[in-house]
Amino acid sequence: MPLGGGNKCGRCSKTVYFAEEVLCDGRSFHRSCFLCMVCGKNLDSTTVAVHMDEVYCKACYGKKYGPKGYGYGQGAGTLSMDKGESLGIKPEEPGPHRPTTNPNPSKLAQKFGGSDKCPRCGKSVYAAEKVMGAGSAWHKSGCFTCATCGKSLESTTLADKEGEIYCKAFLLPWRESIRRGK
Repeated sequence: MPLGGGNKCGRCSKTVYFAEEVLCDGRSFHRSCFLCMVCGKNLDSTTVAVHMDEVYCKACYGKKYGPKGYGYGQGAGTLSMDKGESLGIKPEEPGPHRPTTNPNPSKLAQKFGGSDKCPRCGKSVYAAEKVMGAGSAWHKSGCFTCATCGKSLESTTLADKEGEIYCKAFLLPWRESIRRGK
């Protein structure tokens, strides 16, 4: 301990007496000087982060020295629009948006992100509305209906002919006539 009664404060360099002393990283601070270098918040042993003889709150330390990019927030459920300009961080400018012209008909693209096309309306069929019939994906409501009478179909009432779906009741007489040669 130097002459004059105490150690020197890591922030103001004045003498720190025992009653007002806070120890951090081998250095002494006045309680009133133990503040974040950026935002000025009071610090304690649970909120302090040290970087090259400077003390920060964990939030400012993370913004200034932590990883950058999506998913590196300030904790669960936190959304921060602060990009760290006050800390001297220059945000990266995103490149121009260029949509792809590749239709990517691969099975992997269909499974992850791509979608089947409904044979009736030609629109995308997503998992929540998808019904399989006649080897194709159909919209459950509106499209998975008999091509003749418009009645809603189910896997047990479905019959198909040349890629189109019908009621079994409609196709049964047609198939009987083919079988008999009429």
